[in-house]
Amino acid sequence: MKHTCLTLVLAAAFLAAPAFAQTGEKLDRGAVALRQNDGAVYVGWRLLESDPAGVAFHVYRQTGKADAERLTADPVHDSTNFVDAKTPKEGDLRYFVRAVAGKDEGPPSPAVAPADSPLGSSYLSIKLQGNYVAQKVAVADLDGDGRYELVIKQPDFNTDPYSAPGYWKKSEDTYKLEAYTLDGKLLWRHDMGWSIEEGIWYSPYIAYDLDGDGKAEVYCKGGEGDPRDPDGRVSTGPEWLLKIDGVTGKVVRKIPWISRDGLGDYNYFCRNQMCIAYLDGKHPYLVLERGTYKKIKLEAYDGQLNLVWKWDSGDEKEKYDSQGSHTLHAADVNGDGCDELVVGSCVVDHNGKGLWTLGIGHPDACYVGKIDPALPGLQIFYGIEPKQKSGAVRLVAAATGKTLWANEEPTTHVHSQGMCGRILAEYPGQQCYAGEKDGSQYWLYSAQGKRIGSESIGGLATWDLWWDDDDLKEVILKDKITKFKGAALQSVAHHHCAVADVLGDWREELIACAPGELRIYTTMIPAKTRRPCLMQDRLYRNAVAIQSMGYNAPPQHSQPYTWSAP
Repeated sequence: MKHTCLTLVLAAAFLAAPAFAQTGEKLDRGAVALRQNDGAVYVGWRLLESDPAGVAFHVYRQTGKADAERLTADPVHDSTNFVDAKTPKEGDLRYFVRAVAGKDEGPPSPAVAPADSPLGSSYLSIKLQGNYVAQKVAVADLDGDGRYELVIKQPDFNTDPYSAPGYWKKSEDTYKLEAYTLDGKLLWRHDMGWSIEEGIWYSPYIAYDLDGDGKAEVYCKGGEGDPRDPDGRVSTGPEWLLKIDGVTGKVVRKIPWISRDGLGDYNYFCRNQMCIAYLDGKHPYLVLERGTYKKIKLEAYDGQLNLVWKWDSGDEKEKYDSQGSHTLHAADVNGDGCDELVVGSCVVDHNGKGLWTLGIGHPDACYVGKIDPALPGLQIFYGIEPKQKSGAVRLVAAATGKTLWANEEPTTHVHSQGMCGRILAEYPGQQCYAGEKDGSQYWLYSAQGKRIGSESIGGLATWDLWWDDDDLKEVILKDKITKFKGAALQSVAHHHCAVADVLGDWREELIACAPGELRIYTTMIPAKTRRPCLMQDRLYRNAVAIQSMGYNAPPQHSQPYTWSAP
């Protein structure tokens, strides 16, 4: 597949990079304003992939009903942020930007007021409807205005269908989905009911514009009535895929969910996931999954919820059973322009046929992205849970499953999500991290397979994100956004829900929750760099979509975005 070029900016210079596959999602400038400790206002906005290479921006401030004042003598061309150091002490303030191409200014972006959060607080606050904590959050434009809304699932209670002590617990309540604007307005609430137990494997949901009307819908698993067994488990009763209108919250359609038949006992048939995949390279499709540890079933639906294909791991000649992960990735692994399904240690082609399998069992860690920029295509980093003589921690070529490098030690149970991100400047590409559940072994590898660490870097599921102004990601440790082995940059609320480029410039936001409050942490560090909005990269956007279900991990990008690369 041939790619055109888009332009990224480092300081005042323009660096060429291959264009990424796009989603077609229409976004506004995503402007955000926050007050720094000294009272100055930081303003950030999006660079869009559709912007011309030389685009620059003028920044405007409006005070009360007075005419807007242009704050920039020359348009900003080397970043997509600005600090208003001479902010009036009184009056209602709003900020907007205009793109400048040549001598012409474009229309104003939607104006935003400084966030209503404490002085120097680097977050937007959304008050919830009670003193609960959100478990999951989906990011989507529900009303088609180019600005994202958030759909949370609450409360933060989780039960697992596994039968060992400490895993399954009787549900205490029913899950509720709630949709909020970034300004904090509650749009609607949907009660998932007693047919959906309070666990992530029973309750997948995704928000995305599947039907192509420019407004995202919400898709979730649903049932009917109260089919709980005497002990509280749900093992019978109708099961549905529900389509919920993103504006009103009304259920507008339902179709049968993948059948329980042939999946085994309760522990196996209760594991459900879904993802968005551009199976034809042009349009989004919804893929449902049932099963992880034994038989796995997939069903793919188009934008009108017509069945496109079904896949059953038991129908493959090679071992595709038991290869499932705790998430379901969609990625163009072979460069044909169409998304394939990275089920875990196996990949299903966009046409519903098995593409390749490792056959070594379920991975707890599974990252799909441009991990080694020197190699063609994408790579997949795995941490395999079942006991292995070697090779539980490995990097493979996404197109073929060929192992590029792997650990040599025997393992018992490589656990949780690990980490995959560029955190060390001295090694090209990303670094890959995983560890044993009991803490007996840890591995930190360079993208080229050099072992560069053997200690815990902060648990078994360390999150990372772009926060400051260099090409390295920061890590989230002990409720702080921190330079790896360096200074803490920002304190954050304890319960982390998602990482995504929700607003402002290319740096990422952390969506976290405190009791009764959702917080969108966004950087106020001025930058002299700019990149197109990360959400316009299809691999990244697909990965953001699945953060509302399964095990969560920060999204990967299809481009290396290492500024030191030639």
